[in-house]
Amino acid sequence: MNIALAAHNNKKKLMQNFCIAYRHILSKHTLYATGTTGRLIEEVTNLHVHKYLAGPLGGIQQMGVQISNNEIDMVIFLRDPMSGALEPDPAQIIKLCDMHTIPIATNLATAEMLVLGMENGDLDWRNMYK
Repeated sequence: MNIALAAHNNKKKLMQNFCIAYRHILSKHTLYATGTTGRLIEEVTNLHVHKYLAGPLGGIQQMGVQISNNEIDMVIFLRDPMSGALEPDPAQIIKLCDMHTIPIATNLATAEMLVLGMENGDLDWRNMYK
């Protein structure tokens, strides 16, 4: 599966820890991430991550294009609900995921459920959309 990852600045360490904890599952899939988030994930996990541009500089738009083209199967966007205007707004990504029936997690609890469900085969239905 193709998994897109993004995190607001205050959630980047949490994303790194998440990817460390679930490295054994994520390593079986193709990962995409906004530039800084992808670099940070690679540094701590040695997973290969296809990196978009940095979030506010176009990475979120690149992710949106892949979602619109049905090239992403799951999105984990750890957002800081108290973030300021300098952080990317996940609203467009959430809207695109809803339009294209792509599971999205915006917090750690949902991210864990999606990754564990994916490991159990609960997201195999996504193969029908390809």
